[in-house]
Amino acid sequence: MHTLFNKKITETPEPVKARVEGSFPAWLQGTLLRNGPGLFSVGETSYNHWFDGMALLHSFTFKEGDVYYRSKYLRSDTYNKNTRANRIVVSEFGTMAYPDPCQSIFTKVFSYMSHTIPDFTDNCLINIIKYGKDYYTSTETNYFHKIDPNTLETLQKVDYRKYIAVNLATSHPHYDQEGNTYNMGTSIIEMGKPKYTIFKVPSAAADSAKKKPCLKNLEVVCSIPCRSRLAPSYYHSFGMTENYIIFIEQPFKLDILKLATAYYRGVNWASCLKFDADDNTLIHLIDKRTQRPVATKFYTDALVVYHHVNAYEEDGHVVFDIIAYKDSSLYDMFYLANLQQSSERFEAENCLSSAPVCKRYVLPLHSAKDAEIGKNMVKLESTTATAVKDKEGSLCCQPEIHCEGMELPRINYNYNGKKYRYVYACRVEWRPFPTKIGKLDVTTKQMLEWQEDDCWPAEPVFVPAPNAVEEDDGVILSSIVSTNPNKSPFMLILDAKTFQEVARATINADIHLDLHGYFIPQ
Repeated sequence: MHTLFNKKITETPEPVKARVEGSFPAWLQGTLLRNGPGLFSVGETSYNHWFDGMALLHSFTFKEGDVYYRSKYLRSDTYNKNTRANRIVVSEFGTMAYPDPCQSIFTKVFSYMSHTIPDFTDNCLINIIKYGKDYYTSTETNYFHKIDPNTLETLQKVDYRKYIAVNLATSHPHYDQEGNTYNMGTSIIEMGKPKYTIFKVPSAAADSAKKKPCLKNLEVVCSIPCRSRLAPSYYHSFGMTENYIIFIEQPFKLDILKLATAYYRGVNWASCLKFDADDNTLIHLIDKRTQRPVATKFYTDALVVYHHVNAYEEDGHVVFDIIAYKDSSLYDMFYLANLQQSSERFEAENCLSSAPVCKRYVLPLHSAKDAEIGKNMVKLESTTATAVKDKEGSLCCQPEIHCEGMELPRINYNYNGKKYRYVYACRVEWRPFPTKIGKLDVTTKQMLEWQEDDCWPAEPVFVPAPNAVEEDDGVILSSIVSTNPNKSPFMLILDAKTFQEVARATINADIHLDLHGYFIPQ
């Protein structure tokens, strides 16, 4: 595994034609945009964490039976400043950097007093978001970048704070049937309680009707006060049904005081995160129609969740599936010092102490006030998940377990917010990086898998077939890299129904391990 981090990835700004083996469906026309960390050292300096690497965009264009590849580093302010200085001068989540390496303690104190909440990086390395008709690279700070999806050129740096008061935002929005984009962010208020804000960016059609850029038409859906005045919850995604939004306020928290003094103390922002195993997890259910949380209070045991899978409504209940961990140890595994160890040492010292588990929770929408304490309010016979009334009238939720060892989940997004059956995900066992792709049937719990020696697959993306009748009518796309120097990277195309390979496109270029992406049909 360590060989994946020992070389600088060279960008491929002009399209390279891949060598296709097999044949993919004629209807597969479009571009898969992907984003992830690609550069981990500048000059004599190196990042500490895999999530710190500078963003490298790449695309796979499917056109008339051929596949074309290109890649380009995001020209963020972070990239430009680091490149000009020939060393890392902009701090990332796991790496604290200083513009002047000889900076005195007095300069640090002055910087701390001048900027209580730090100005975060604009290294948008996590995902691709569509707002209106435009595409943006995203991270979890207040910055994002508009890009050209065809050339991968960086077009414009954007600050959420010009449109809404948030310091942090998720990289995993949701899209409704009208094309509106829902997202959420955290407002860190220095002298008061921080809050979580859910907002909606109108579709391209609404944008055109109002004759304004879509972000200027941004609407606040709901604000939720943080339960802790100085420690808002960390979150990476949320769930959405037709009528509800699900937000998990987990006991994995960002200490604002530690964040404000991190630069002065010379520690990274990651050290400001703390998991409290003795706390519980609050589940907020927001009604999109009333723009208010529902009256019933829901909670569950302490957990850490990065990715929601899907959510839907059924017979007076909201059902949602997530990938959950029992603690926050996963983050530590991605420090480059760990990843660059030999395979044998890595296996011995860095096995996952908290394996990812796909869990289903069920929230009853109507909880009888006169129901007895200890009564399970879940009425669905199709699940073993429970929601038990406690003496305060809140519901303590316990999940149904779908399976263990899967991450980076994707679905047929036509079924987002609807009752569904299939999850496509990377299979993760004791290592942080996957070696398999899996298809989970959440109804039968059966799993289909793809695997090949020395191969490390990226997040699988489902592309539906035109006029599809069944949920799994379509193909799975996954970018594959290898630790074998004699094996070139390739784009894998699987039949989503059978999970058999139908084609692969081998690419003569550097390809990096990435995080998330977006398919743009032609």
